[in-house]
Amino acid sequence: MRGMRSTAKQPEPQKRPEALKLGQTVRTLWPYLMAFKGRVLLAVLALIAAKGATLLMPWALKEIIDALDSNVSALLVLPAALLLLYGGLRFASVFFGELRDALFGRVTEHAMRQIGLKVFKHLHSLELAFHLDRQTGGISRDIERGSNGLSFLLRFLMFNIVPTLFEILAVAIIFSLLFSPLYAVITVIAVGLYIFFTVAVTEWRNKFIREANQADNTTNSRAVDSLLNYETVKYFNNEAYEARIYDGFLANWEQARLKNRLSLLALNSGQALIIAAAITSLMWLAAAEVRAGNISLGQLVMVNAYMIQLFLPLNFLGFVYREIRRALTDLENMLGLLSRKPAIADNPNATVLNVQQGTVQFHQVQFGYQPNRPILKGLSFEVPAGSKVAIVGASGAGKSTLARLLYRFYPLNNGRITVDGQDISNVTLDSLRQAIAIVPQDTVLFNSSIRDNIQYGNPDASATEVDQAIKLAHLRSFIDSLPQGDATLVGERGLKVSGGEKQRIAIARAILKKSPILVFDEATSALDSSSEQAILHAMREVARNHTSLVIAHRLSTITDADNIIVLKDGMLAEQGNHQQLIAREGEYARMWQLQQQQQT
Repeated sequence: MRGMRSTAKQPEPQKRPEALKLGQTVRTLWPYLMAFKGRVLLAVLALIAAKGATLLMPWALKEIIDALDSNVSALLVLPAALLLLYGGLRFASVFFGELRDALFGRVTEHAMRQIGLKVFKHLHSLELAFHLDRQTGGISRDIERGSNGLSFLLRFLMFNIVPTLFEILAVAIIFSLLFSPLYAVITVIAVGLYIFFTVAVTEWRNKFIREANQADNTTNSRAVDSLLNYETVKYFNNEAYEARIYDGFLANWEQARLKNRLSLLALNSGQALIIAAAITSLMWLAAAEVRAGNISLGQLVMVNAYMIQLFLPLNFLGFVYREIRRALTDLENMLGLLSRKPAIADNPNATVLNVQQGTVQFHQVQFGYQPNRPILKGLSFEVPAGSKVAIVGASGAGKSTLARLLYRFYPLNNGRITVDGQDISNVTLDSLRQAIAIVPQDTVLFNSSIRDNIQYGNPDASATEVDQAIKLAHLRSFIDSLPQGDATLVGERGLKVSGGEKQRIAIARAILKKSPILVFDEATSALDSSSEQAILHAMREVARNHTSLVIAHRLSTITDADNIIVLKDGMLAEQGNHQQLIAREGEYARMWQLQQQQQT
């Protein structure tokens, strides 16, 4: 295993098929922008005012210089007025730009909130298989970078790209009307060459950006995975090994970032060369015309001011385009998640599950996580209303799979599962899952208080209902022994409480949910005998007047079950109560004898 992981090999960064193009992104974002039409309109008006003031500044500067140059001895009334106008235009350009950003800020923040919420809800709607295959660290980085990319797009796409192109066109027209068409031709050629070069090189750079993102994802995922398994690392003294593996991922990240920076150097250098050549050419022409007496000194200054004013946003346009392409690359994973359809979803004609008694039936159920590896092979059995039915069998027989199928985490390959005669594939997921409460084998708790974790079973439950659930789960004595009581924090993934305490918290959650069907998925498999007896007592009390499906590894925990289903190779081997199965001397009796020998 070590040899397999030590190379820290990363998958090749590939563009996902669901990656979004610019047009798709704009269509995705448009409804969120239109939610604040008034603000958007005011922001556009502020933008127009800012650009208008910007275009008038070189003209005002030219008038000032010509007025001063033509009659130095004259009163400075006109130049003074022009100076005040110039100052006012410069202030207006900045003020209206800031006003635009302030008005549009609310739109940006609202759009980020709504899309972030949409992605979050969509992730919860995706099937369990997606979350088992996907690395949590990678998803969190995709969403983080996607949110930053979204903010950038909303701020710059609408108010920088189009306005800058408009400003370029306006300057070209001014040059044609006031000077020579050659000025406009040079300007347009320079701009066209600049945009072509920027687009071409940025497209080439995208593969390095994706490679760097992929390296960042895998590095972060590896770090999260290692830290979540902190105890395992300590158990095997593998701190140095983990550091070596992590350093391998960091080395790949470092190389990817180096390629990214070198390609950025090539892009910036080429852009600077185009800008320098264009400004030099136009200033050469203007200087020659000044010497020939064709234009005034003020007009020369105006040409220079327009060129500086033009290429500043043009240079910024290059930056914006690069960042927009990068933002789109970052966004493609986050927004691309929205195009993934959940494998488990409500049918168009799904109805609300109506539980009258709570009878659960499996009818010829066939299922496999992989097509070539079937787990359940035509399994049929019934859990009568109000009864306790146990499922036992060897590891890999499909016991825990039954709970996942009942919860509709996976679609069946064949057969059907019914609750009170209603096919669960034809009812809404929300109503089905509301009717089932589960105590899992591995209870994972949120990093909050004991009480918050219990109340998670029903966030709207009253304090009295929570206290009653604590009492029924036999948690009161444990909570009272803690200095902070039920306000005690359980730590990351519940690491600060023992296995038995976590299981009782899970039982209290299930009680609070008040579902008619209870599933206990090997709830005592990892507990000592003392904790097991306490949990069993709590389970028996909770199971009263409920339909209970108990998936068990220890047969001693289900001797009181009304019926015991014995699975073997994905099929029903035998069934009956404890005494009947022992007397039959079949698979169950063999398992019972083996476990009894292990306990002695």
